[in-house]
Amino acid sequence: MLSVLFVTQLYPLLWLLTYSLKTNEEILSGRFFALPEAPQWINFTQAIEAGQYFRYLLNSLFVTTVTMLGVILLSSLAAFAVARFRWKYGQVVMLLFLVGLMIPMQATLLPLMIMFKNIDILNTHLSLIFPYIAFQTPLSVFILSGFMRTIPHEVEESAIMDGAGAFRMFRSIALPISIPPVVTVCILTFINIWNEYIMAATFISSDRLKTLPFGVNSFVSQYSVNYGAIGAFLVLGALPVIVIYFFLAERITKGMVTGAVKG
Repeated sequence: MLSVLFVTQLYPLLWLLTYSLKTNEEILSGRFFALPEAPQWINFTQAIEAGQYFRYLLNSLFVTTVTMLGVILLSSLAAFAVARFRWKYGQVVMLLFLVGLMIPMQATLLPLMIMFKNIDILNTHLSLIFPYIAFQTPLSVFILSGFMRTIPHEVEESAIMDGAGAFRMFRSIALPISIPPVVTVCILTFINIWNEYIMAATFISSDRLKTLPFGVNSFVSQYSVNYGAIGAFLVLGALPVIVIYFFLAERITKGMVTGAVKG
């Protein structure tokens, strides 16, 4: 069973790699599963140069990094308040975060566009960062709050006796102990945001600010499409996510189980 799952997950990546090394004639010949006759490494050169790979890569890195920092800050504070404080509306706030998991991104595009236009941040990276943080925070709060509930109360009681306030307990106790699920939140946020296209296509029109998924458009013209270069660009775009997930998949699983079961 695991072998079948491994093959079904790995095969699309291998197919994309072979696709990126073919000529247009080989791709359009209909031999989808055939290996390239002569690997077209020039497709990767075209992907980097004509596709403005490094410009879009830097934009994606900036947006994703700022989003991760915002998600960690907001979700860790919210999770600490929900998990460690006893207050009247704690469960209501947690319920609101869980409701946020059910809101489809597509349903928010029009109201967000109107809002961003009114406050003059449309066609800026902020128009991506704000909604990205909003959509990633609910799941992050769920994961972190489940872990923070497992922290022994005796640790906090000792800190209170030493004169520590709420923020100091968060900064010196809860956050350092919660590093494993924080890493999980970072990885999940990176994977979810890295190749996001719908919001980026809606809110960004300036070529200078576009993120990595837009590089594919560089190889589509009115009369021709460079399919091999598109495949090479997709490989380069997916490579950071594949590498991160390959090396840190165990941390993702551990953090998800910790947040869901222990909470």
